[in-house]
Amino acid sequence: MPSSTVENYLKAIWTLQIKDGSDQLVPIGQVAERLSVTPGTATTMMNKLLKKDLVRYTPRKGVALNENGRKAAMQVLRRHRLVETFLVEIMQLDWAEVHEDAEVLEHVISDRLLERMDEMLDHPTHDPHGAPIPNAEGELKSDGTSTLADCGPGTYTLMRVREDQPSFLQWLAGLGLRPGTSVRLTERNLEADTLTLEIPDREDSVQISLPAAQSLLVATL
Repeated sequence: MPSSTVENYLKAIWTLQIKDGSDQLVPIGQVAERLSVTPGTATTMMNKLLKKDLVRYTPRKGVALNENGRKAAMQVLRRHRLVETFLVEIMQLDWAEVHEDAEVLEHVISDRLLERMDEMLDHPTHDPHGAPIPNAEGELKSDGTSTLADCGPGTYTLMRVREDQPSFLQWLAGLGLRPGTSVRLTERNLEADTLTLEIPDREDSVQISLPAAQSLLVATL
């Protein structure tokens, strides 16, 4: 198993690649910023990952995972999302508070224990935040979603929350917004950068900012 540092770099590169929506090289500065390290430290690690045959790396241009790196990143992601699901479903912890615990446990949990957790959870396909869980072969199904910020008026199902900050997740829970909730987008106010939503079990409409809506992935009903 790769070290926790290597796994964190692989997961960070993968996250930045999918955020960009392409297979293009990710600038090293973005990797360094995501991991809160200096660009020099990130560059040193890129050379190590290249020697381990986990990335495609071109100095002064950027980095991308190769197939070996992608498979390793998917295994980290599988452990993280299964651990989060176990902490919420079995241990009854708050969905807003499990990310940091999973960040630690994803590096130390054994394959045997992970598969037992998967069995106890009846092989979940998504974590508590609606993110798809890679299968044991490292395959990740596309969820076919759009951000709520990109949607026009209509009714949608909240499928996934991309933001993992506890305060943001607690705020969403207070509004009644969790994965699986149906919401009606009634108005886009571009001048104020807000969306007006109708949420089940709420008598009043609520307004959320466009930046907040960019973290909400939805599907059309």
